[in-house]
Amino acid sequence: MWIIVDGGQVVFNTGRDTPKGRALARDSRVVICVDDPHPPYSFVQVQGVASLTDDSPELLDIATRIARRYMGAERAEEFGRRNAVPGELVVRVRPTKVIAGFDISG
Repeated sequence: MWIIVDGGQVVFNTGRDTPKGRALARDSRVVICVDDPHPPYSFVQVQGVASLTDDSPELLDIATRIARRYMGAERAEEFGRRNAVPGELVVRVRPTKVIAGFDISG
């Protein structure tokens, strides 16, 4: 899952009719874990509450910013437009608890 951090929130986009989109519409509680699979191993777990929007200008902005992070500036607009289509949602996770572990291999 591709994410950005915006204003202290974890932000991503997903389809409204995907399993993830339907689950978030039913229950806004979220846990996201990002781990480093290489020694010495690290992780960050974010627990929080998600809010959903399909606002077109925000969706295009967020999708483009996410694309820039993962695809680079030269392809950001292309991927932003591709992902900012009807049926997509912006998901903003407001953290309620953050747990992190660094150099956990001992």
